[in-house]
Amino acid sequence: MSATTLPMLDEPKAGRLTIQYSPTAETDVAENPPRFMWIPVVDDDARYVLRLSTDPKFPKGKSQIFEDLPLNFFTPDTTLDAGDYHWSYATWDADKGAPSSSWSSTRSFSIAEGLADTPLPSRKDRLANVAKDHPRLWMTNDRLDDFKKAVKADPDHCTWSTFYEKSVLPWMERDIIREPAGYPDHQRTAPIWRQTYIDLQEVWYAIRNLAIGGRVTNDAAMTLRAKEWLLEAASWDPMGVTSRAYTDEWAYRICNALSWGYDWLYDDLSEEERDTVRAALLERTRDIAEHAILNAKIHLFPYDSHAVRSVSSCIIPACIALLHDDETGQARDWLNYSIEFLYTVYSPWGDAEGGWAEGPHYWMTGISYLLDAANWLKSYTGLNVYERPFFQNTGDFPLYTKAPNTRRATFGDDSTMGDLTCIKIGMNLRQFGGVTGNGAFQWYCDENHRLNPGTEGDFYNWGWWDTRFDELAFRTDWPSVEATPPESGFRHFKGVGWVGIQHAMANPDEHIQFVFKSSPYGSISHSHGDQNAFCMAAFGEDMAIQSGHYVAFNSSMHRNWRRQTRSKNAILINGKGQYAEKDKAKALAARGRIVAAEQRDDHIYIHGDATPAYQSLSPEVTRAAREVYFVRNSYFVIIDKVDAETPVTVDWLLHANNPYELGKSSFRNTQQRSGFYGQVVWSEGGKPQITQETGFPGVDPADYEGLPVSTCLTAHYPAATRHRIATLLVPYRLDAPKRIFNFMDDQGYDADLYFTDPDENTFKVVMKKLANS
Repeated sequence: MSATTLPMLDEPKAGRLTIQYSPTAETDVAENPPRFMWIPVVDDDARYVLRLSTDPKFPKGKSQIFEDLPLNFFTPDTTLDAGDYHWSYATWDADKGAPSSSWSSTRSFSIAEGLADTPLPSRKDRLANVAKDHPRLWMTNDRLDDFKKAVKADPDHCTWSTFYEKSVLPWMERDIIREPAGYPDHQRTAPIWRQTYIDLQEVWYAIRNLAIGGRVTNDAAMTLRAKEWLLEAASWDPMGVTSRAYTDEWAYRICNALSWGYDWLYDDLSEEERDTVRAALLERTRDIAEHAILNAKIHLFPYDSHAVRSVSSCIIPACIALLHDDETGQARDWLNYSIEFLYTVYSPWGDAEGGWAEGPHYWMTGISYLLDAANWLKSYTGLNVYERPFFQNTGDFPLYTKAPNTRRATFGDDSTMGDLTCIKIGMNLRQFGGVTGNGAFQWYCDENHRLNPGTEGDFYNWGWWDTRFDELAFRTDWPSVEATPPESGFRHFKGVGWVGIQHAMANPDEHIQFVFKSSPYGSISHSHGDQNAFCMAAFGEDMAIQSGHYVAFNSSMHRNWRRQTRSKNAILINGKGQYAEKDKAKALAARGRIVAAEQRDDHIYIHGDATPAYQSLSPEVTRAAREVYFVRNSYFVIIDKVDAETPVTVDWLLHANNPYELGKSSFRNTQQRSGFYGQVVWSEGGKPQITQETGFPGVDPADYEGLPVSTCLTAHYPAATRHRIATLLVPYRLDAPKRIFNFMDDQGYDADLYFTDPDENTFKVVMKKLANS
């Protein structure tokens, strides 16, 4: 069949929720080779062919052809010379060895000099030389033999003795955990979800840690006990209450438990026992992998937080354990899919600059499992995903958006319930220190541990990680770097629309953190309706906070408060915020963007545009912009600009841990060591009425019983079609009170706002009075 008679390729327009055609002329290609992605055709079994050339006519001899591609995303196994390129794709007929459709539109891109070289070996080559014996997770036998000798010579080697005494021996005495009963009448309740979550995590700990302990110390009794735990878990119904569909987090834990048990106990299991464990593990892996690939379709709709995480947390370790032992070949296919996903699509929550749209807490969760998967892949296959720019840069995201001494001064869901930053964030950063050599990441880890002694057993740590094993694994795999204090400054994570300012993070007496968000991801997944919102902490205390508690996803507190704009340091327009409900398309459309984030002579300037976010509930709005000036590392001037087709009110919200002292146009909040005050400097649309309310209106009180209750300040501005509001925020230490004086000069066409400190350093903001300014 000639090319002219081939069926027309199904090449639909990319939607907001789908992956995008990439690369294109508008794409900022950050690595070499680029990552190719396109919308798949309807047939899940379709295969593709991709052509690439410096000539848009794709002449023979001057084009590269990549045939028989099984997925709609692809990373070549060779780098490209710098220059301009063109590419297109078609479906592929494997039997005929030829395209089975017309070619797609031709797209173009450029490769610059000096990009990171990150090719991915082909499926034919990447697993050709991996070991076929066990274990494979964490260590292969060659490394294990050396490790055993080192531990015998020095029981403290890589903290082995601590891991052995506190994370191995206790499981010898603990009763084996039996298959859980599930929820009463199979109706999910938070207490049973959480307790079972921990129970199944402990099943994983028991099997993995006992299996490692028995293998390293040649303790037959310990190995036998590990087998008893393993065979009990393998006897559970894979499609019962620990299945993915029943509660995915439970399923992930048992899948990991079986993976580690099968891998590390392989030589100690009888053939019948291997068959039993392998069958259970294969069925559970299939349950998780087919959901991610066939149901959630993360290669088309990549914004499924749990399904994407399952690639790293379950599918990769399970498939490494099963490789060569799975006669169906599915484990190899799932492993290849997962490797290509990490090398091409990952991370859907960020870009080459390293941001993470869901916030630093879910960065911690997603990256923790990614680090494990990347480490096991590196150890077992030699693939080094850390060479990709995202992984080189992403350590900066928590560093600049969640200092170790902050609690509620950043965005996104966070299960610490107002405690200090999880120690796992620090441990992740330490590994990125090993990867990149950045000493600031090690400083963060050290500070994180200093501030959080004894929290290893808390739910948000123990319910996810045995940090003693993580410590052991890190020390065997990565070098420690010397800690160096982080530099003052800011980072703009353009792809996710976050700006993080950290001034003097290493000096609590001078430290100020300010985080601003206006994100193209809107309120999807673990993001909230918080475009153009900010949080502030200073001098070791949170000031302008993210209000509420993340008691459970979809709880009354979560749905009615935490996700909503009214819990943010943002504005409401006509009493409404931004869409933050369950419709993913609407959530993603309720977006914002950072127009500018710049270091200027004596200040940092941020400009966010959240117009689409407010239009999601208030279509009459034509502008919702916020500008922030952080002046001389000392105080903030915040300018809000709202325009609408009809008169609208504006509520300016500010949340704090405790009540305010209110003045006619000012407010003050005092804490234990520090405080801040604010002043309405100017409002074009009329003077505000300032009030405050303590509590969480509309939330079931049971959701926050025994938890701290915060206070929301509201500055209510009367209805107008045009609002221009200037607000001054000044943080200070109680032992060093601070005043910033201000006055206005509006004799000309504009309102010139002047700010001056006691040293007569003056700063001016010009408020344009002309329409559309």
